[in-house]
Amino acid sequence: MTDIPLVDLTVHHAPRDLRDRIALGFTKVLRFCADTFFAKRYGHRAIVLETVAAVPGMVGATLTHLRCLRRMQGDNGWIRTLMEEAENERMHLMTFIEVAQPSLFERLVILLVQWVFYLAFFGLYLVSARTAHRVVGYFEEEAVISYTLYLKEIDEGRSPNVPAPMIARRYWKLPDTATLRDVVLVVRADEAHHRDVNHGFADELAGEAAPLSVAPYPEHADDIRLAA
Repeated sequence: MTDIPLVDLTVHHAPRDLRDRIALGFTKVLRFCADTFFAKRYGHRAIVLETVAAVPGMVGATLTHLRCLRRMQGDNGWIRTLMEEAENERMHLMTFIEVAQPSLFERLVILLVQWVFYLAFFGLYLVSARTAHRVVGYFEEEAVISYTLYLKEIDEGRSPNVPAPMIARRYWKLPDTATLRDVVLVVRADEAHHRDVNHGFADELAGEAAPLSVAPYPEHADDIRLAA
């Protein structure tokens, strides 16, 4: 079986200024809304939240690409990293759709939330890319917490540990015997990696030293078309 990287559950970026506190406060408000709406329905929570989580990478990559074109300069690898993040989050969504089929109401919520968040995040990135990446870093901190709680639900028998969907086995190169628990482990590792990368981007934009270590990324399919 593919080795699943260990995740440091204690990582938290302590707010250093007003922009960091705003980013953290915004994240906590969204966390409260998710907890209120979904409670412990983690599969359904993942479906809605992953449609939102796939937005920042695409927005960041698009605006970085355009800025580099205008300034005729390199991107230091940011565009590819952000595009991969967006693709990775989309694969999370495609996986959890197989686990928990969204209801019509949830699909409508997805449409509304995605458009509102896209426009809001696009505007935020134009005003302050640093704050935008900090928001994503805090989002991913919360995602690590949510998937840790999901694992607890599975381990304690409150959520069925069903076989891993085919799309997940292909994307993360998991064995045929893989289960939902294995999927949640690699998804959590993905989120931990995005957490550290985005906090690092925010630090770099603030003129600070980036984190010395970044959570390792699980192994993914060499060709996304083989999975999706």
